[in-house]
Amino acid sequence: MNYYFTGLLIVLFCLLALFVKPSYADTTQTNTSGSNTAIEGGYTGGATTYESGSTSTTTSTNSSTSNIRSAPPTASAPSYNSMTQDVCSTGASIGVQTFGIGVSGGKHFIDKNCERLKLARILNDFGMKVAAVAILCQDERVFESMIQAGTPCPIDGRIGSKAMELWSLYDHERPDYKTYVKRMKKREVIDKEIQIEELKKINSTIILPKEKPNVR
Repeated sequence: MNYYFTGLLIVLFCLLALFVKPSYADTTQTNTSGSNTAIEGGYTGGATTYESGSTSTTTSTNSSTSNIRSAPPTASAPSYNSMTQDVCSTGASIGVQTFGIGVSGGKHFIDKNCERLKLARILNDFGMKVAAVAILCQDERVFESMIQAGTPCPIDGRIGSKAMELWSLYDHERPDYKTYVKRMKKREVIDKEIQIEELKKINSTIILPKEKPNVR
């Protein structure tokens, strides 16, 4: 029974495909220069008329500006590392970076005062006390303090007053020579002023004898 029903449906579909046509509404469109009239389903549409010689112009302008700035790469300044703490030197480094080029550099600097202290300590440990003082006297602050204390720094194997005589004779060898010269010049000016004041006092205390009157 099912076979007959299926066969009947197939026959009906074939008949529909052969004899049935789609229905379209009557459409007539007439294009005439200057007018466009559309008639659909017996309806007459309105006419749109453009003036002969008319021009339609559309202008579109797009302007885009992009300014992108990115950070320059970093210039890494080299670092100075000392293997031990008993080193009288310090490190310094600097780096400059631009968009085009980067430069960096570094250098270590020796601390002379630190070296002087270490050498004096070693000489003192060896029992060379005069030599330890002599190397400390290379610092003008130590040299000046020793002079002020009345114990001048050793020179040419001489100490005490004999050393002071040589320092006075060869003063250009003093570590504080420039400071010493300035101080001496100022002292000369002050000494001259003191001498002038003393002369004024002496002249003011001198009494000149009075002249005797002429007797005839």
